[in-house]
Amino acid sequence: MTDHFDSRKARAAAWFHALRDRIVAAFEGLEAAHGTGPQGRFDVTPTTRDGGGGGIMSVMRGGRVFEKVGVNFSEVHGELAPRAQKAMAARGVPGMEADPRFWASGISLVAHMVNPHAPAVHMNTRMFWTPGAAWFGGGSDLNPCIEYAEDTMHFHATMQGACDAHSPDYYAKFKAWADEYFFIPHRGRARGVGGIFYDDLHTGDWEADFAFTQSVGAAFLPAFQPLVEKRTATPFTEADREVQLIHRGLYAEYNLVYDRGTKFGLETGHDANAVLMSLPPIAKWT
Repeated sequence: MTDHFDSRKARAAAWFHALRDRIVAAFEGLEAAHGTGPQGRFDVTPTTRDGGGGGIMSVMRGGRVFEKVGVNFSEVHGELAPRAQKAMAARGVPGMEADPRFWASGISLVAHMVNPHAPAVHMNTRMFWTPGAAWFGGGSDLNPCIEYAEDTMHFHATMQGACDAHSPDYYAKFKAWADEYFFIPHRGRARGVGGIFYDDLHTGDWEADFAFTQSVGAAFLPAFQPLVEKRTATPFTEADREVQLIHRGLYAEYNLVYDRGTKFGLETGHDANAVLMSLPPIAKWT
């Protein structure tokens, strides 16, 4: 699997791993600030993929800030199963029709909060290589159970800043993509208040695409952490908790039915627990 992209693969994987470490430390710091003591730590488990590669699954449960949060890193390679190969070829990924080899690395994060006033959130960034191309994807979207307009504005403004540093067209394009991608057709509604989403990004300038993806990842903590710090101590009622649990049902439905990353992870043989760490610990349906 040696090719001229090997050094770039190593650089990308190292960046995603370092971002994972930075976010894990920040989230443990939030737990420590709210007095949870030693239990406010991530459980870290190595993961493997049938066929090649693996990663790190980091999950924290039962804190005072995070009811469940997962921050996963992966670096996998091998050959795609025919179904996954066909799906990627249909998306226009170069080289997929004739050669099933691939390499992929990235970080994936989902946080479900204790306090219904603190928003749930998703973020991922990744690089995907095939013999025909190397491209990036990712994004982040906010999923409040009880929305605050100023929180939504802050999150979007931070994501826009990351986009504007690279192209004046990116934010509008990738916000619209997120609005479409994170929509739940069978419910006729979005799962949250959006953010940005992009995939198959290969402009022909790998360095520029990588730099943009780094900016998206680096913007996550400034976009999300202030909202957690602001809302975690807000008093909430049982009615607020009920709203939160029903909203989590929407999140679970989306991830199991529509999410591209969930489908890819399961179809390519990655550790099922790592793939499904995005599911909330408790949810309700009416």
